[in-house]
Amino acid sequence: MNRLLVALLSAVDALVAVAVGVVAALAPLTVLWAVAFGAGADWSALWPAAVRLWQLGNLVPLEITLPQEYTVATGIAPDAVTMPLSLAPLAVAGLIAMFAARSGGRAAAAGAGFTGVVVGAGTVAALSTVLATTAATPIASVTPWQAVLFPTLVFAVPALVGSLVRAWRDGDDGPVDSLFVRLDRSGYAAAVSAAGRALAISALGFAAVGALLVGVAVLARGGAIISLFQAANVDALGATAFTIAQLAYLPTLIVWGAAFAAGPGFVVGAGSTVAASGTQLGVIPSIPVLAAIPPSTPSFALLLALLFVAVGFIAGLAARRRLPAPPSRSAVEPVGPRLAALGGLVVASGLVAAVLSALASGALGPDRLTQVGPAPGAVGLAFALEIGLGAAIALLGPRAAGAARGSDADDRDRERAGARDADAPWVE
Repeated sequence: MNRLLVALLSAVDALVAVAVGVVAALAPLTVLWAVAFGAGADWSALWPAAVRLWQLGNLVPLEITLPQEYTVATGIAPDAVTMPLSLAPLAVAGLIAMFAARSGGRAAAAGAGFTGVVVGAGTVAALSTVLATTAATPIASVTPWQAVLFPTLVFAVPALVGSLVRAWRDGDDGPVDSLFVRLDRSGYAAAVSAAGRALAISALGFAAVGALLVGVAVLARGGAIISLFQAANVDALGATAFTIAQLAYLPTLIVWGAAFAAGPGFVVGAGSTVAASGTQLGVIPSIPVLAAIPPSTPSFALLLALLFVAVGFIAGLAARRRLPAPPSRSAVEPVGPRLAALGGLVVASGLVAAVLSALASGALGPDRLTQVGPAPGAVGLAFALEIGLGAAIALLGPRAAGAARGSDADDRDRERAGARDADAPWVE
């Protein structure tokens, strides 16, 4: 496909991703404005509010400054007039990341992955600049460079990952093919593919375990959640707004649940701890979904880490099947590719968990609430060790008899490497 056409399509993808995000924030706000304020609504504040919500969803920290008349009427302390808000609703960033990864993959399939990623990122940067300059408001301020850089990274990084994965799988007649051929000659191309497949299972397991714990916590503490809803004394419109906002934070809570299962847990304010080893909660915001956090940790919580060991074992089995089997039962299976796959899986899994934990952390208010979420380093290290333990059992133990079928995948890799070595496009 012509590079110019790929660039245009990538720009359209980026434009749609930004537009959908802004409209998703603008539409419910418009209904809220119309119902709550009626004909006397200040419609000029609608656009800045929608853009600020979009920016928060794209990891841009906000600085909230409450109006003086509001603080006087409600009796808010002067030191709480200005407060940071940087805990992002990861549902927004997650949807944009999935859209960007597909865009990067399509560009790579068309033979212009790098062009597509650069043009898409540039388009998001330009649109973010326009949004930041047209949405000034004294109530919620942002740092200009963050308002441009962070949304760009939210799109660019997944687009680049999607492009590289597609190029590795299907070929790009360029640097990825060259790397594939060199690794295949040394016998390690299959190890990279095996580690990539295992990493996908590891990341899915991280999210699945976190979602399981969040679901159990919501069911177990449903009464407390409903009580906070009732104590808020909001009407149907307010309850709907509350629910939508909390759903946007559902992926953030899932990361918290995974951090809890991994062991280190998370904090809801400085000095607090919610971990498998013990829970110590102070005063937390009266947000209904936060009532799902148990006031004490059950004694069996430390065993939750075994779930990630099991995930690592499954990921290791998938990687083992991707590696070439020995030609006969008496032949010795090479250890090098297995160690390479294991090392790649452990490092990448820890990195993914650390990045997700960093994205699920931030500030939710003044004072002690400036520290909310899991510690990225601790969660990444714990998750890497747990995944590594399970994967090592599968990768370094004896190969099952049925695992010889994994050689089919190696045959496909070798066919692909031969096609690339001959400078011919590989077609799956």
